[in-house]
Amino acid sequence: MKQQRIYIDTSVIGGYYDEEFEEATRRLFKRIVEKEFEVCFSEVNETELINAPQRVKEVKDLIPADCLHYLYVTDTVETLMQLYISEKALGKASENDAYHIALSSVNRVDCLISWNFKHIVNYDKIKVFNSINMRFGYPLINIYSPLEFLIYDTKIR
Repeated sequence: MKQQRIYIDTSVIGGYYDEEFEEATRRLFKRIVEKEFEVCFSEVNETELINAPQRVKEVKDLIPADCLHYLYVTDTVETLMQLYISEKALGKASENDAYHIALSSVNRVDCLISWNFKHIVNYDKIKVFNSINMRFGYPLINIYSPLEFLIYDTKIR
């Protein structure tokens, strides 16, 4: 079976050491380390991590090199990011969030994973992102938190 391509935004990296998000984030990373996914990461993530504590920066190193795919901001990504802003899906102050969504959409990842419930993992905003994507010829984007990637014991007792 083909690996799912997931894009993890920087909140997921930071969630590894955040008391509120640590358990689900570490369980997601266990699956990543076991090579269940192709993980997409971007120059936007790198920029956001510049001022992070060293241990947070090192979380990226847990991603197996053969499962890590680096995404770059292209003219197409820039245009779609600007559409999210001009169409008021996000405000100008949330440009990096718009970049994460545009990078995921343009590169047709299977899912963007984030802990950012205000600007990204938000039902109303996802509808707007997908409306813009459809109008401008991009695929629908699936956006979830790491909670949706937890594996539960499904045995019937």
